[in-house]
Amino acid sequence: MEGLATARMTDVAIVLVLIAALAHAWWNFLAKRGTTPELFTWWMAVVGNVVMAPLAIFLFLRDAPDLVGWAFILATWILHAAYFVSLSRSYSRTDLSIAYPIARGLGVMLIPALAFAWPGLKESISAIAILGVALILLGIFTLTWWGRVRELLGAPGKLLRDRGVRYAVATGLIIAVYSVLDKQGVQHVTPLLYMYFVISSGTIGMLPFLRPSYRWQAFAAEWRAHRLSIASGGILQFAAYGMVLTALSLPDVNVSYVGPFREIAIVFGVVLGTLVLREPFARGRMLGAAMIAGGALTIALAP
Repeated sequence: MEGLATARMTDVAIVLVLIAALAHAWWNFLAKRGTTPELFTWWMAVVGNVVMAPLAIFLFLRDAPDLVGWAFILATWILHAAYFVSLSRSYSRTDLSIAYPIARGLGVMLIPALAFAWPGLKESISAIAILGVALILLGIFTLTWWGRVRELLGAPGKLLRDRGVRYAVATGLIIAVYSVLDKQGVQHVTPLLYMYFVISSGTIGMLPFLRPSYRWQAFAAEWRAHRLSIASGGILQFAAYGMVLTALSLPDVNVSYVGPFREIAIVFGVVLGTLVLREPFARGRMLGAAMIAGGALTIALAP
């Protein structure tokens, strides 16, 4: 395919995305462990906005976004507000080791196709990288549905009757769109400044969805019970996607590769869910996690 010579991930991008995956899995684990994941997630965004404000002001004064950059900021702001709501609600209604793979897996499946069709990108992907994506998808399916295939084939609608799964599916669709959008966005806006606006979508954008369901006393109680975890999670949240955006801003780095590779975070998420939260860890989850790790490694080594 045309463009394959420049399609592979650079070593810098691999390191950035690998560290980001670990940080991402950890803040998702902290959110799941909160008393109310939706409120915990909102507080993490608040912490990120407060702690990173000096850096954002410095970056803004040094290199303010142009008009096109503001358009990308607005679009990703709306998408991430929806992402924070759907993700946190999926954690409120189902296991971390179920919601996390579904949400991330749909993104893996859709990102390469969107990147190929998206105006201004038209990315190509090598056959070896396609094999890596397929391994990740197979691993996600194995991890999530091992031993339940016959049940699902007999009642395919049963899966989507689970509200937690429906929110996870919505999250996956949003991930695919914002991943491709942000690849272009960081060509117009400094990545860490761009990330600051992404986090503000959680701080401001989640409130209209949260306030009808929770009183301010519930917000305060969540902070008092988990303030240390919230503070560390907020910094990790900012760092995780900030590093991904930095990787996407590097020359000749395709979102078709970065998007699937960062799903190595699923392996970290499953380990945290099973070892710390004591969620079930059957053979299927072990095999699926190995497939995902193998797929990520294949993408990293692909030409």
